Amino acid sequence: MPPSPPQTQASALKVTGVVCFYMVAALSMVMANKWVLNSTKAPLFFLTTQCCVAVILFLITDTLRVLPDRLSFDVKVGKGLIPMVGLSVLGLSFSNYTLKYVDASFYQVARGLVLPFTVCVSGFMLSTRPSLRILVSCAVVTAGFFIGVFLDGTPMSLVGVGFGVASSTITATHSVVIKQSLSIVNGSTILLSWYTNLLSILVLAPIVLLGEGSEVIKLLFGVNELVTKPGTLTPLQTFVYGSLLTGVVGFMMSLASLLSIKVTSPITHMVSSAVRGVAASLLGVWLFKDIITTGRASSIGVILFGSIYYTWVKHQESEAPKDRHKMADLESGEKPPPE
Repeated sequence: MPPSPPQTQASALKVTGVVCFYMVAALSMVMANKWVLNSTKAPLFFLTTQCCVAVILFLITDTLRVLPDRLSFDVKVGKGLIPMVGLSVLGLSFSNYTLKYVDASFYQVARGLVLPFTVCVSGFMLSTRPSLRILVSCAVVTAGFFIGVFLDGTPMSLVGVGFGVASSTITATHSVVIKQSLSIVNGSTILLSWYTNLLSILVLAPIVLLGEGSEVIKLLFGVNELVTKPGTLTPLQTFVYGSLLTGVVGFMMSLASLLSIKVTSPITHMVSSAVRGVAASLLGVWLFKDIITTGRASSIGVILFGSIYYTWVKHQESEAPKDRHKMADLESGEKPPPE
């Protein structure tokens, strides 16, 4: 029986709401991160604080029974998630350093090789052979990256680009490992996010103490407040407000990613990500006075086109076996099962 009009409308509203929620959370995360990283030299301490805020929010929502899964901590599970947590810490750290050294509008270009690296890592670790169209989409995305790096007329940080490439590599590996890690927590993305944030604090704390201790002391005890202009936020105030904001948004992102995957299709998810990338560039121009050159705009456009084409191809390839199965049923005279 076809669904009634009210149900269809509610479904459309639900998808729209989830997409908007995901985009707002993701954009807020990038802009708030850039805002704080412009005024601090302790990006790893900033990342640790974000994880702490997210863990506190997980505990509060678990106490209120808001989450679909009850939180727990099992040492055996924690040990099994060590590879994923290590990759997560590295990826987020490199991502923060990328955002620290490049403009917000160039961030998407600096991390533009995530898709090609993901296809390569998946092929190597999962022994899969990508189709020709998948390779073409990766070539388009790679071309977009090089257009942004070599044809962008504005000065850029090669260190930031290097961190972006490293972040892309780690993110690609993480996306493959996370599939294996889900089986350890019985497929629960909520528990996976909980363990990731909690264990990340344990990994980051000694690194921050040894590597950023002096910067943390300067930040907490207001050493730089004397050079702050009157009427503006001090570095500590910026750090505290930014940590609270990004910690909350990071927690929301855990829910947003889950909802986006469950409620929307892969194509909708990729299109929303593409729109988010364009919006991030425009917000970078507005909030941080970034400059969008023709080369940078072309780079973003090519990367988005290649990413959307990749998603469309993957969708077509996933639907092909279903169509062949239906045709085989029709040819044999069997009635295909209802969808």
